[in-house]
Amino acid sequence: MQVKRGDSGEGHTHDEEDGELCDAGKRLYATALRAGRIARTEVDVAPCVVDLGLVHPDPDDHQWLRPIPPSIALNQLIHPIEREIQERRQLTISLADTFEPFMTLTAQGASPTPAINVLEGLALINASLDRVMDECTTELLTVQPGSGRRPETVKAGLRRVEPLLDRGIRMRTLYQHTARHHSATMGYVERIAPYGLEVRTLEEIIDRLIIVDRKVAFIPARRDRQVALELRHEGLVQYLVGVFDQFWLHGVPWDDEVSYAPALDGISGVQRSIAKLLVEGHVDEAIARRLGMNVRTCRAHIAKLASALGSGSRAQLGYLIAQSGILERDH
Repeated sequence: MQVKRGDSGEGHTHDEEDGELCDAGKRLYATALRAGRIARTEVDVAPCVVDLGLVHPDPDDHQWLRPIPPSIALNQLIHPIEREIQERRQLTISLADTFEPFMTLTAQGASPTPAINVLEGLALINASLDRVMDECTTELLTVQPGSGRRPETVKAGLRRVEPLLDRGIRMRTLYQHTARHHSATMGYVERIAPYGLEVRTLEEIIDRLIIVDRKVAFIPARRDRQVALELRHEGLVQYLVGVFDQFWLHGVPWDDEVSYAPALDGISGVQRSIAKLLVEGHVDEAIARRLGMNVRTCRAHIAKLASALGSGSRAQLGYLIAQSGILERDH
């Protein structure tokens, strides 16, 4: 959507995107805020001030226009953008649900081992994992996001990889930094590490991923993890191996101490990571999942971030993050 600008004044010879002010409009709006009003005739050189709803008629004298406070104007401009983002997100979910049934369809005469196999239900997912792990001969790569798996899940993982130890399988696992404080995960690493398991951690990693012998990969296909994809397409699997290797390159070895970025202007490294995801349009639940923390902790960090930047609303927070320059600083 665009605001059309005519040729009635300087700086109005091309289209202007919604939410932007031309130079003349910026000067005029600033003048209106300082003086408390501007004459109607003055907006002829910057119609974008009216088009963006930054001024409204003076109820006492229609020859004048009064400025809308910046905080209110900003919220009015941001709200439809946020609504559109939410609608697009819902459309994405709807499309995924629509196409899910087609994933299980196999053309007549297709190969008995499809390149992409949809596994629905934990029983089928675990059975397929067990089968492929039993066939593993050289390497196992895994990514385990979150602050740590449940003890029963860790126990099941231990049962699955123990047979690989005697076969000399190379195993590399990526966790998030928060997993370093999770007792069940710590016990798992202590049990397996002496036999060749290599572990590194990062503040933020991709979703769960298992790659066996660089030939078969497993990824979740639904948020509740009740559906997974078994990938045997060579191109897809090699792409995921490359993604893993990139994260591994930047990971911190398990035995090394994590060096957290120092706080700048009262904003910690974790809060800057949250700020980046907020600006990208992620909701609280998605941010918490990406950074391996619970939603309550995530919201506490957001509240501290808002306080440090002097934000009075969620909509204003995104604007202040962008204006503060905190995302441009080296962590």
